[in-house]
Amino acid sequence: MTEETPGFEEKPDVPSGVTPEDAEPKAASSSPKEAAAPAGDANAQNAGLVAQLDQVRTALGERTADLQRLQAEYQNYRRRVERDRITVKEIAIANLLTELLPVLDDIGRARDHGELVGGFKSVAESLETVAAKMGLQQFGKEGEPFDPTIHEALMHSYAPDVTETTCVAILQPGYRFGERTIRPARVAVAEPQPGAQSVKAEETSETTGDDKESGGPDEG
Repeated sequence: MTEETPGFEEKPDVPSGVTPEDAEPKAASSSPKEAAAPAGDANAQNAGLVAQLDQVRTALGERTADLQRLQAEYQNYRRRVERDRITVKEIAIANLLTELLPVLDDIGRARDHGELVGGFKSVAESLETVAAKMGLQQFGKEGEPFDPTIHEALMHSYAPDVTETTCVAILQPGYRFGERTIRPARVAVAEPQPGAQSVKAEETSETTGDDKESGGPDEG
């Protein structure tokens, strides 16, 4: 009877030339579904990235539009502030020049009476020069047609030698600053003599009639 050696286990027979690792069963190859799974995950990830990119582009477009709108509003604000600044400056200068008009009137009257002499003449001319540099312009001349927008008629008369309402005397010159009329020219106006136009028209028609009746110069 054969005795078994303690602690000795029998191993299955392994063909010669085969290692124990080769004898172990290999794991089954992965299924087609498991192989296709990584490709599906990549497509989903790409789709998510495209969606995020579209969102970023949309947000960028909105921010760009907001920036352009803000820039346009700022430009409009700057133009409005500059326009208001110029307007306020013009109003301030016009108010100052308006206060100087009585002084300029006194200088004009003194010049007309021959009293503008000596140091007073130098001061007066300097003041007129400064007012002109600030943009003050004097207007109003005898013989120009009467314009109610820039003239103020203080005296009225009739004259046979005018064909329309005419300024025949400048009682007080007018002044303007830029396009703003600070003070209208105060004038005396004359209108055509009543009936003068009709009489002149009758004389013209009679002269024309006489020429027609005479037949003109005799023919040789």
